[in-house]
Amino acid sequence: MGAEYLRQFKPFVKEAFQQILRVGKYLCCIHVTNTYLCTFTYALGPSMLPTINLTGTLLLAERVSTLLGKAGPGDVVLVRSPENPRKFITKRIIAKEGDTVTYLVNPKEGDQENSLIVPKGHIWIEGDNKYNSSDSRNFGSVPYGVLQGKLFWKVEYEWKCYSTEVELDPSEVMHHEYGLVNKKWKESLIFYSKVN
Repeated sequence: MGAEYLRQFKPFVKEAFQQILRVGKYLCCIHVTNTYLCTFTYALGPSMLPTINLTGTLLLAERVSTLLGKAGPGDVVLVRSPENPRKFITKRIIAKEGDTVTYLVNPKEGDQENSLIVPKGHIWIEGDNKYNSSDSRNFGSVPYGVLQGKLFWKVEYEWKCYSTEVELDPSEVMHHEYGLVNKKWKESLIFYSKVN
């Protein structure tokens, strides 16, 4: 009776095993893509104004250029923060190894300049908003190895909330869905995003 009982569950076990393998393959694919090809990141804050929106921008960073050492001055990059290694920051490469950098020590307080040569294997990164950015002027040049990707695509969007009594121009609505705050609000709110 025990063998017969096990034979009954053999197809279910086989199917479960196949599903686990399929999910494992997808997870491996996602891991390889995210680690070696490209990754999405969300950036917000004033340090990269006007390039990156203050309220947040969805960015796509490709990793191949940084792995091959092809990122250079002028590129906006995703960097592991030298101040907090668990955090990623978005900055622009200003100079690479061997370049001389002249920068304002503290742009808010005056125009005192300092110059230095970027050491071998390092880059100099700064935010586009010089008056409100923590960058190489604060923590010095950073090793090229902390680069996580070169940004090549951004999606700026604006979230707004309207009552259904307000008429919306259909040409402005890119995507809409009913808010799932709770059952009471479900019918009365529409959330939509608009691409700038």
